[in-house]
Amino acid sequence: MNKSEWIYCPVCGNKTRDRLREDTVLKNYLLYCPKCMQESLIDAKDLRVTVIKGFGSKAHS
Repeated sequence: MNKSEWIYCPVCGNKTRDRLREDTVLKNYLLYCPKCMQESLIDAKDLRVTVIKGFGSKAHS
């Protein structure tokens, strides 16, 4: 069985609604945090997340 982990927000450190499996590869993925409402552009491979850019813009309500 593949190992999986939650993706944590690079801004506030809380759990997001997304999970990674060890065979998942993400490139230029727009990660949204429901807690702090920030968006970050990430890459992920082998359960390692790299932040490309934190947008810092608030979501529209």
